[in-house]
Amino acid sequence: MQPGRADPVRRWRSAACAIGLTAAAAVSAAQPTRYLTGFATATAIIETSALRCIALDVFIADSNAQRSQGLMRIERLEEFEGMLFFFNPPALIAMWMKNTYIPLDMFFIRDDGSIAAIAERTTPMSTARIASPVPVSMVLELNAGFAASKSLRVGNRLLAVD
Repeated sequence: MQPGRADPVRRWRSAACAIGLTAAAAVSAAQPTRYLTGFATATAIIETSALRCIALDVFIADSNAQRSQGLMRIERLEEFEGMLFFFNPPALIAMWMKNTYIPLDMFFIRDDGSIAAIAERTTPMSTARIASPVPVSMVLELNAGFAASKSLRVGNRLLAVD
């Protein structure tokens, strides 16, 4: 288990969701990949409002250096590709888009895997703070528009990270 990962997130929470799993397409790595050398990768499963599941290929940011870098200088993510930031213990988290070239949707996730808030279509290169409304243990960053296109809402759940 990676340092900073919450044990409850590593196990399945909904058998009904697993049946309707939408698999992530085979993806090429975020471009340019040299900026993400040293980041572990994993598959994250998120449950939609319709009890369908979506598999995501994520880069894991669980050290201070990795959380500071995030997706800075990345020019492109595939549709089912993103970054998952871990925070231990859970805390009020503020993110920004400095040196981030692509717009993102940010999902602020509680320790139990539930989505507490979604910041949709963040502004590239902005230093404006994007903050969680409650303490969270994870932040998931995906391409802007992902939440709307997949009907993801506050209260949906991150079910597993492997």
